[in-house]
Amino acid sequence: MLDSQATKTSPSLLYMVKQVELVVRSHLDELVRPAGITALQYTALTVLERHDGLSAAQLARDSFVTAQSIADLVRSLENRGLVRRERNPRNRRELLILLTDAGRQLLAQHAEPVRELEERMVRDLTAHQTEQFRQSLSKAWHALS
Repeated sequence: MLDSQATKTSPSLLYMVKQVELVVRSHLDELVRPAGITALQYTALTVLERHDGLSAAQLARDSFVTAQSIADLVRSLENRGLVRRERNPRNRRELLILLTDAGRQLLAQHAEPVRELEERMVRDLTAHQTEQFRQSLSKAWHALS
């Protein structure tokens, strides 16, 4: 049980998660700005790197953006040559979004700086604590999904 005094003085976990999200997004925006993309666009590219050929709805869900905003995001990435759209052979009405070679190259160029950012975020944690943190975040996400 949480100590009532600690509850009064400590920020909520929701607040702390949001703080981490905002600072990570700010640093990520700084890292990818020279490439002419945003942190949200970078996130969408990393989703496609793991699961290429998603529908817009799937990409929106996995990239943490609304279905409405994914259209603009994909259009911008497509105009930059980082993604392409093609008809789903199993459902001709659906367009799939695929990562291009230029998109893969952009991700490769940013892999090391992004890895360093993640390392910086957990530098005061042991390897075991980092893995526990990863598992805890995953469990928290699944509990709310």
